[in-house]
Amino acid sequence: MFKHVDYLQFQAKPEKPDAFFAAKLQELVGGQFGEMTVMMQYLWQGWSCRVPGKHKDMIMDIATEEIGHVEMLTTMLARLLEGAPAEATEKAAAANPLLAAVLGGQNPQHAIVTGGGPMPTNSQGVPWNAGYIVASGNLLADFRSNVAAEAQSRLQTSRIYNMTDDRGIKDMLQFNLARDTYHQQQWLLGIEQLIEDGFTENGIEDSNAEHEHPEANHTFYSFDPESTAGEGRWARGPALNGRDDIVYVPDAQPLTDDRPLGPAPDPRLFVTYDGSMGKGKPGTGAGAHTQGVANVVNKIKGALD
Repeated sequence: MFKHVDYLQFQAKPEKPDAFFAAKLQELVGGQFGEMTVMMQYLWQGWSCRVPGKHKDMIMDIATEEIGHVEMLTTMLARLLEGAPAEATEKAAAANPLLAAVLGGQNPQHAIVTGGGPMPTNSQGVPWNAGYIVASGNLLADFRSNVAAEAQSRLQTSRIYNMTDDRGIKDMLQFNLARDTYHQQQWLLGIEQLIEDGFTENGIEDSNAEHEHPEANHTFYSFDPESTAGEGRWARGPALNGRDDIVYVPDAQPLTDDRPLGPAPDPRLFVTYDGSMGKGKPGTGAGAHTQGVANVVNKIKGALD
C-alpha cells in the first residue's frame, strides 16, 4: 500500500515559464537515467526482495522517495510550460504559434500531446521503457547497478543545472544533486552491509565460484603490445577476492587452437560455403522439434545424474 501526501518533498517553483528549458528537463524525467528509471528500478528490486527487515525496507524507502522526485520534476515541467506555446520574436512566426514554439526551442509535443504538461519521455520525445531498469533478485549485483544509475543521473542533473540562470530551477536541482550524492553512498554502504551480514564475502558477485577457471579469475590480459594498462592498480597487487595476487599478461595470446568457424551449413539455407568441412546436414522443421525434445531429455538426465 502506498500513501500520498499532498505536498512535494522539495519545492519546484521556477521564477518564470521557460518552454525551451522544459524540453531539456524532460531528460531527467524519462531518459535512460532519469527519475522514472531509478523509481521503477528500486520499486521492482524492493518488491522482489526476499530478505525481510532492513534490506527490503531500505530499498522501498528510496524507491518511494523517487516517486516523489518524479512528482517534483513533472510539477516543475508543468510550471515551466505555463502559457506555452509562446510567440517567437520573429514577425514571420507571429501568426503561427506552433512554428513560433519550434523556433523558440519548445518541444511541440508539450503543446500538441499533453496540453502544456510533462511526458514520460526523454528530451527527444522517445518514450520511457522498462528495458532501462535492472532488477535481478541479487542484491549485490543490483546495488552496484544502482550506484551507476545514481552517478549517471547526478551527472545529467549537473549538466542541466548549468543550462539555466533561473534561481527557482537551480534551487530544486541543488536538492536533487544532494540526494543523488547521498543515494550513491547509500547503495555503496548497502554493499558493505551485505558483506557484514554474510550475504557476500568480499562484494564481488561470485556465484558458482567453485566452477571458475582458477587461473583466469585474477588475471589481467592485455591485447596491445604497447599498452600501458599494466601500470594501473587493476594489473598488480592483491585481487579483491582476498585470495590471490593479480597476474598481468602483456600481449596476450589465444589460449586455444579453436577457430571461430561454425559447422558445415545446411545446403537448403544457401549459405556461401567453400566445402572444406564436408557436406552440411540437411534440416527440417520436424528435425528442429526432435532436437528440442532431445535437449529436454538430456537436461532431465543430467539433473538426475
